[in-house]
This record gives sequence, C-alpha cells and structure tokens, in this order.
Amino acid sequence: MIHTSFPFVFFGTPEPAVEILDALFAKKFIPSLIVTAPDKPQGRKLLLTPPPVKVWALAHNTPFLQPEKLDSAFFLELSASSFELFIVVAYGSLIPKEILALPKHGSLNVHYSLLPKYRGASPIEHQILEDDRNPGISILLLDEEMDHGPVVAESRIQNSEFRIQNWPPTATELRKVSNQIAGELLTNILPDWVNGKLEAKPQDHSKATYTRKFKKTDGELDMSGDAYKNFLKIKAFEGSIGTYFFTEKSGKKIRVSTKDAKMEGDKLAITRVVPEGKKEMDYAEFLRGLHRE
Repeated sequence: MIHTSFPFVFFGTPEPAVEILDALFAKKFIPSLIVTAPDKPQGRKLLLTPPPVKVWALAHNTPFLQPEKLDSAFFLELSASSFELFIVVAYGSLIPKEILALPKHGSLNVHYSLLPKYRGASPIEHQILEDDRNPGISILLLDEEMDHGPVVAESRIQNSEFRIQNWPPTATELRKVSNQIAGELLTNILPDWVNGKLEAKPQDHSKATYTRKFKKTDGELDMSGDAYKNFLKIKAFEGSIGTYFFTEKSGKKIRVSTKDAKMEGDKLAITRVVPEGKKEMDYAEFLRGLHRE
C-alpha cells in the first residue's frame, strides 16, 4: 500500500465524505486510521447497515474505529498513536477540543460555504434557498465552537473550473461540484500546511450567519406564495426532505410530493409529482385525474 509522508486520521460518515477520501487517495494521501459513525438500522427491515465511509475503509484495507461516544476511552485510544493531522468531513458529531488538539498540525475541516457565512449543518441547502450565487468551500482549523476556527484556504465555485452552469442547481448538483473543488483544494494545500508554509486567518465573527437542520415540514410549498421561492425550495430539498403541497380530491385533502419543476417566466411549472398513495407521474396527468372527479 502507498503511504503518505505523514500519518493522519480521517473523520467522516456519509457519501460526500467518501468523495473527499477518493480525492485524497488519488493524490496518494492515505489515512492511517478512519473514524466513522456506528452501523445503523436502515430500510423497512431495519437491517444493520455500515456508513459509506466504513465501506470505503473495508475496500481499501484501512483501519477504522466506530466509537459510540467520543469519550475519555476514545481519547486514550487515539493518543496512544502519534498522528500529525486530523481531517474532518461530515463526521456528524462535534469533536471535543481535547481530541482536536491531539495532532501536531491540528484538525482541518471541509465546510461547504465561504465562512463565516452559513455556519452549521446545512450550508448547501441554505445557499440555494437564499439564492446566493457565490457559493464556495472553506477549509478551516477546527476549534471547540461550531465552524468558528480560522480559515486555512477557500475557493469560490464560480471562479473554478467546476462551475454551476444553470442556477439554481439541486442540492445534489451543488454538493457534487463543491466536493470536486474541496478535494482539489485540500490535496493542494496539505503539503504546505504540514510544512508550516500556510497561515490560518481568523474569521470575522461579526459577519457570521447560521444554518439549521431541516424538518420534513420545512418542505411544504406555499402554492399561493412566491413562485421562485417555491422553486428554490424544490431544488434545495431534492435528495433530502423533499417538497410537497396539499390539494383536494373527491373532497379529501391529499398530499402531493413534487419531484421536478421549472420556471416559466415568473410562474412555477411543476412537471413531476407523486400523489399520496400513487406512483410518480407527470403533473399534467395528475391534474387531468383531478378534473375528472
């Protein structure tokens, strides 16, 4: 196996973290250890399923840990080895400051916005919802506060070779482009960071904005409201909580999930839906069914 010139630990859990692992691996940055979340029951049968990062670790014969808690026992286990750097990408839990401080060169985190804007759990979705056409990536040095540490490097998406061709993108599209840039940026700066040639710059905390986790009810569309805001919602929540609206059929209120839409001038044109209890269909077909009642 190819080894990096410095030992590092990768903390991550979902599929986007795998994309960063692939970018690191392609440039011969191989983690000495991976830390990921425990297996969880998934699907109708609640089968115990490993997180994507664990699947990557198994496929690449990389040692891994799945701690239930980042407690003193985990601290002792990590501190027993000499790691020079931690890299954190969508791990899913706040890492205590005593753990972040273990490696010689600190703990770097990939964050999907230009900090200090959009700190928190859902920067991708919020940038779309806010119609912010200047999305980007930050690599920061983690401290004990959420997305608060100094920034080591950043990149604006529209200034890179990976541009968003049609705005607004879906969350999946923006995340994919963001990860392409993040992987390239991270692998470019790592040698200089560990050699002390890069300086982390403090954020302007007075300009910080924050994001939150979304609930399923956040996906409800206001069909009498602003058409473009509804369109941004459909794009932002694609692949996660989704969007929906309510209508009446045979005197009964039914929920209709939206799968695709476009803007026609200043009007929202929904194109694909899944009516409650039905399969996905064209919106025009759904409307014909309503009118036949």
